[in-house]
Amino acid sequence: MSTREITGHLRELYGIEVSADLISAVTDAVLEEVAAWQNRPLEAVYPLVFLDALRVKIRDESLVRNKAIHIAIGVRADGAKEVLGLWIEQNEGAKFWLRVLNELKNRGVEDILLAVVDGLKGFPEAIAAAFPETAVQTCIVHLLRHSMEFASWKDRKPVAVALKQVYDALDDKEAEKALAAFEEGPWSRKYAAIGKAWRRAWQEIIPFFAFPREVRRILYTTNAIEALNSKLRRAVRARGHFPNDDAALKLLFLVLNRAEKEWKMPPREWAAAKAQMAVLFGERFTKAMIA
Repeated sequence: MSTREITGHLRELYGIEVSADLISAVTDAVLEEVAAWQNRPLEAVYPLVFLDALRVKIRDESLVRNKAIHIAIGVRADGAKEVLGLWIEQNEGAKFWLRVLNELKNRGVEDILLAVVDGLKGFPEAIAAAFPETAVQTCIVHLLRHSMEFASWKDRKPVAVALKQVYDALDDKEAEKALAAFEEGPWSRKYAAIGKAWRRAWQEIIPFFAFPREVRRILYTTNAIEALNSKLRRAVRARGHFPNDDAALKLLFLVLNRAEKEWKMPPREWAAAKAQMAVLFGERFTKAMIA
């Protein structure tokens, strides 16, 4: 990324005017800062970790390719969030996520109580290989989006309303009854793949039913990452595509760094979530409080 392009990005995204000389002096130092940030020690225990990926266009061997930017956000016992890392790979896959999880272990993470993930095949197995005790929660928002891909545009709203009976149920038993009713109803007859998708992910859908509804809002979606991704996407759209991985890392790191500074308060539901986790996870959560 050229000095002029970086200056343009800062002006467009943040209204900041920076001299070309300053950009030139700083840009290489950013990569050193990224490397130090990527290798910094982490907390021993995270009650929650959100794992997700978004796509960016990066030039690679004279071709512009869609690459996956993998992001991990950890939530500490006090409810404070931090970005644990940023990784670039050609494809989002369970094997790569296993590498990421092993890297987190090498940086000091001993336990993750609950991991919130998208519906990537093999993801639960990858998490279990690195952190055997971690409960895995599928992001309901991702699952709903996937479900809507099977429905026609005019049917999406009523299908979403029908599926809400499943994830808004009182508990896992009522949720399974609601799913069975959906599978026997007209929408499943029209779009059989939707019910099958929910059945395949069922063991990763139900963990959040152990929590009251006000706490589920924290757990059943990767909103913590979605909000961050929207900032990253704005930066990516302004660029079009990046000339190499380093250029993407530099800009996205700067956006992440700015976003982290805006995270001042934990979500209002966190006090209730802590009380619930203390009961559900016992000493594992207590260790996170002490750390």
